[in-house]
Amino acid sequence: MLIEQPSKWLRWIYPKALWRINPEEHAVYLTFDDGPIPESTPFILDTLKEFDAKATFFMVGENVKRHPDLYARILKEGHQVGNHTYSHMGSLRHYILTYYNNVEEANELIHSHLFRPPHGWMWLGAYNMLRRKYKIVMWDLVTRDYSHLLNAFDVLRNVVLYARNGSIITFHDSLKSIEKLRYALPASLRYLKEQGYEFKVIE
Repeated sequence: MLIEQPSKWLRWIYPKALWRINPEEHAVYLTFDDGPIPESTPFILDTLKEFDAKATFFMVGENVKRHPDLYARILKEGHQVGNHTYSHMGSLRHYILTYYNNVEEANELIHSHLFRPPHGWMWLGAYNMLRRKYKIVMWDLVTRDYSHLLNAFDVLRNVVLYARNGSIITFHDSLKSIEKLRYALPASLRYLKEQGYEFKVIE
């Protein structure tokens, strides 16, 4: 549960970040990290459309540059976009200013006020700089669809076990995740819809 639904101490590290939205509202907030790429993003968009669901896509700048048509489709279909750095840069291996500049380079293409750090970590100095300009968005439930230790049924099980009112649910539109998502994403959306959850984007 430490990974799928982060403990309070982890949330305390970044107290101004958004980890969960209104717990009194029967809604969830689907998010997708690391895209857009042609191998996975079109399937995800088609599936979201099938279930009349909207999501927030935290995109890598270099992927947006390579696939501007997918970026345009995401916006055209009413989804929200967020910044996930230009090159999927991990903060802990770089100087704070280098990391900040990488985020800014991405935002020249993405044009968003939302930011999510790759791997869910960044230096506190980077966090303090970035939160002056961006809303830092973390997660309430990470499905771990990227893990080679989990299969598609495990991904669905994480959604069933941990989704709750106001959950920010993290999937990935990546090569590591797509084969599992072909089953787990429609099954998850079907389950959430049966439970009466509304799908919302992060404003």
